[in-house]
Amino acid sequence: MNTNEALINHFYTCFQRKDVKGMQDCYADKAVFSDPVFQNLNAPEVRSMWAMLLASGKDMRIEFKNIIAGQQDGTAEWDAYYTFSSTGNKVLNKIKATFVLENGKIIAHQDHFDFYTWAKQALGLTGLLLGWTSFLKNKIRTKARKNLDNYMNKPR
Repeated sequence: MNTNEALINHFYTCFQRKDVKGMQDCYADKAVFSDPVFQNLNAPEVRSMWAMLLASGKDMRIEFKNIIAGQQDGTAEWDAYYTFSSTGNKVLNKIKATFVLENGKIIAHQDHFDFYTWAKQALGLTGLLLGWTSFLKNKIRTKARKNLDNYMNKPR
């Protein structure tokens, strides 16, 4: 295992252990993150996103595999099992991650998953009927962004 593979492995091991600080420390100060819901986050935002998701995902569990990394980039596959808090529905989200790595830190992280598949699980009938639409995708993105902003502005 090379050092970049070890970094990605460490990130997901911390995720499994709900070690938010360990996850956050994997990101460079100039890091960026995007996925189908949380888009174009900077380093403080992505660090807060993981803290928020772990705090709210009481039953969240993840599995990861197929970590491959070279000198500047890497990939991994991971599955998230959790209860979507807004509906109480169980979700299995299958995610493919890509990374840009520099000096032992993540500088860009993008997670790819099928939004429609996620929406059907998380939202039930609403997701089945509207999960393929940009209307629902934008609504979910707006709510997620508002939740992140509220989390970041909450005194600790």
